[in-house]
Amino acid sequence: MISKRFFQGLLPGIFWIVLVFPADAAVFFQCPTLSNPSDPASIVYNGSFADGNGDGMIRADDGEIANPVSPTQVCAHLAAGDGFVSMADKGLDGTGDGHLQYSFGFSNVTGMPDGEVMNAGMLAAQFSAPTLTFKEGDDVYLTLSNVGMVVRPDLFDPHSVHWHGFPNAAAIFDGEPMSTISINMGASLTYYYKVVEPGTFMYHCHVEATEHMQMGMLGNLYVTPAQDGNSIGGFTTFAYNDGDGSTGYDVAYPIQIAGFDSNFHDLHLAVQPLPFAEMYDNYPMLNGRGYPDTVNPAVLSTTNPNGESFPSQPVNTIITANTGERILLRLSNLSTESFFTLTVQGIPMQVVGEGSRLRRHYYTTNTVTLGGGQAMDVILDTTGVPAGTYFLYTTNHDRLANNTEDYGGAMTEIVISGAL
Repeated sequence: MISKRFFQGLLPGIFWIVLVFPADAAVFFQCPTLSNPSDPASIVYNGSFADGNGDGMIRADDGEIANPVSPTQVCAHLAAGDGFVSMADKGLDGTGDGHLQYSFGFSNVTGMPDGEVMNAGMLAAQFSAPTLTFKEGDDVYLTLSNVGMVVRPDLFDPHSVHWHGFPNAAAIFDGEPMSTISINMGASLTYYYKVVEPGTFMYHCHVEATEHMQMGMLGNLYVTPAQDGNSIGGFTTFAYNDGDGSTGYDVAYPIQIAGFDSNFHDLHLAVQPLPFAEMYDNYPMLNGRGYPDTVNPAVLSTTNPNGESFPSQPVNTIITANTGERILLRLSNLSTESFFTLTVQGIPMQVVGEGSRLRRHYYTTNTVTLGGGQAMDVILDTTGVPAGTYFLYTTNHDRLANNTEDYGGAMTEIVISGAL
């Protein structure tokens, strides 16, 4: 844990605040099972579970749930709290600041005993948040536990999960605080989703959304179609249920656009008024990293001011394929303050989906523009494309920088190897 001296340095002149949780609050992971497999009404919630294959999900079809309530049942557990992330160390010119940023975020605690979640989730915020991948038809039970803000003990912020673009059957599971429940510190809430549509989605906290999203509470989420596994048009994986294999692909990569305003984060850490009207993301990022960190295949770890190292930025954005393969890019923009235009030179981009829906008519381009909250599915066909390294980058030239260092920011590489 962070030392008392560290907190005293952060909060000079402020009385110590003791985090007191309501007597009835508790972390409670809910993954329902049947005590009697022949009786669908015999539901219990007191089982223990293990994520056997390490995919961050507990799935009935992976044999990880004994006596599931449905054969398509999926359970997952996220913790919401705070932490730190490091900005890109250098640009193409070899310079950079590696600026340490205070952040909010989610971490995956699926399969962990309830009594260990609070400690495991504290200071474990990741940016971007753990990727969630579901299948069309899944019955999803997603538990969110709020572990509190260790670095800002003066805050008592509730949190939620908003699955952006998803057609919820019940408003209570939407995560928008005006019509649903938010989760207080030391408590848990389990969301239920009947996954009825495939596509590229995203998720974020919707409580005090501008602040919490700017601070890093956002992640990739996508749903694979029921058509997957069938051989159509020479493919077995697809972006959507197209019926003809036209959205078939060989490899897929999520690319989520966001950014940090370092002044906003630094003032947050210093317990100062937050400049919402002046917000400007001087650290633009793809999947929580600025170039060249985007092409580092490793999970990036950050050392917090207490000297503890933890995985903070798990998702890289390097795109690799062989000549002749089709690449699905799952694009989304969760920037709180800007539109972004992305381009690829030398590889045509076919847009097959927008707004988490299959387009009626596809089109081919070399640039796409996404506003905040928008998603797009793009297929890159590398047939006839020479082997080499290509760049996917924003044409917003002020966003090709890591703060004051040029040749960074919202950019990554596409590495095409020799023919299949």
